[in-house]
Amino acid sequence: MREFKLPDPGEGLTEADIVTWRVAVGDVVKVNDIVVEIETAKSLVELPVPYAGTVAALLVAEGDTVEVGTAIIAIDDGTSVPAPTPVAAVPVAAPVAEVAPAGEVASPASVPQEPKRTAVLVGYGVKQTEAKRRPRRKQELLQTVAHYPDEEPAVRESVHADASSGVGELVAAHSTHVLRDRRPLTELTEQHTADAAGQARVLAKPPVRKLAKDLGVDLGSLHGTGAGGSITREDVVAAGHATSATVESAGVGQSAPAAPTLSAASAASSAAGAARAAGERGEERVPIKGVRKATAAAMVGSAFTAPHVTEWVEVDVSATMELVDRLKKDREFQGVKVTPLLVLAKAMCVAVRRNPGINATWDEVAQEIVTKRYVNLGIAAATPRGLLVPNIKDADLLPMRELGAAINALTDTAREGRTQPSDMSGGTITITNIGVFGIDAGTPILNPGESALLAFGSITRKPWVVGSGAHERIEPRWVTTLALSFDHRVVDGELGSRYLADVAALLADPAKALVWG
Repeated sequence: MREFKLPDPGEGLTEADIVTWRVAVGDVVKVNDIVVEIETAKSLVELPVPYAGTVAALLVAEGDTVEVGTAIIAIDDGTSVPAPTPVAAVPVAAPVAEVAPAGEVASPASVPQEPKRTAVLVGYGVKQTEAKRRPRRKQELLQTVAHYPDEEPAVRESVHADASSGVGELVAAHSTHVLRDRRPLTELTEQHTADAAGQARVLAKPPVRKLAKDLGVDLGSLHGTGAGGSITREDVVAAGHATSATVESAGVGQSAPAAPTLSAASAASSAAGAARAAGERGEERVPIKGVRKATAAAMVGSAFTAPHVTEWVEVDVSATMELVDRLKKDREFQGVKVTPLLVLAKAMCVAVRRNPGINATWDEVAQEIVTKRYVNLGIAAATPRGLLVPNIKDADLLPMRELGAAINALTDTAREGRTQPSDMSGGTITITNIGVFGIDAGTPILNPGESALLAFGSITRKPWVVGSGAHERIEPRWVTTLALSFDHRVVDGELGSRYLADVAALLADPAKALVWG
């Protein structure tokens, strides 16, 4: 029997979520067969099994979060495993030790021995001790009876007989309140017995009980239609409607006494409760884990560590739109999705060469500013799993066609949830394309470990002043807004402004890239 433990996914990750099991108990697997899909804080990963054999057990369930090194599946490969060491029977110590007379030493048999714990397969077994009931309960019960000297003898005998039963304990529990509650002992006993029976009879989940309270429905009067006779939301809603109809009908044609009617507020509350029961309103709670958990930690750390500064510039990108149209028709770019994002990505790489200080990071431990001589361009992607920021390695060295193909492959892989952890690390500068959502600009939070992030706004037709002097005129042009956030510890205002101005100039006139190289 072999146990496959969750391997270390790398990148400093210590846990993962079990997403989907690809096998079931009894399935036959070969070495390197995919058996499970897990989700780390950065990606979805398919795990191959290193053993061949029959699946004996799935040790964790889908949706569980497990730590690295935890056994997740057992494979029967024909090898035997030593059976766990059986736990030896331990004699139960005497419940009461006799006290030796003064001056004498107690014999070993009269002294209670500490129960031993026997080693088992993992850890130690439980202590072999005898369950002991607190004797004080009986004494309290007798004291309670003593407070009621006028009670009938039959009742007193019944209480004495029930000293170790549930009813006796319930009565004994009232011994501390006898001065405040002087009801006869029979009445207290009957009340607790009825309450206990009523509680055992009503089966309903806490949300159902809450709904019943909101609608004013007595759960004890309902007949549950759920499993085991439990009361469901539908039972409560139906009872609420029936109560409302009964109240309304009772209020019609009655002179005296007037039947109670539902107020507008209570009717609204009933309607709201019915809507919640139907799933139209209410709350949904989603566990914080995986990508969402990692993103939250990264954003909080970045926002409260790096002093953010954001600058904006509005740009006439009509020349960029014309270039995109020409590249779409170019045979060199067949099979590549050409968009304004591709032109922006190239412009950012060119502008980094002119302003290398923007492509740097703050090393708190070494107290150094580290300037990167390479550009790993991050592309923020919205996925069903949350925000992912994979990056293109050495993007500044790629020709425009290869850069476009890399962007397409990166975003498609991210949306499918197949991004590898290595593609998520090592970024130096990032683009977030908020324009696809119709947003003009924003104040983006930096990706941890980077010093600049550029938000690309929507491209829309706007009136724009063109020409100069006697040729100045207003024309409709393609206009966008660029917003650059940067870490003010690393990037001064001048450097950030120069970099943003260079990117804007390249979008306004892509031919400048030939001049700047």
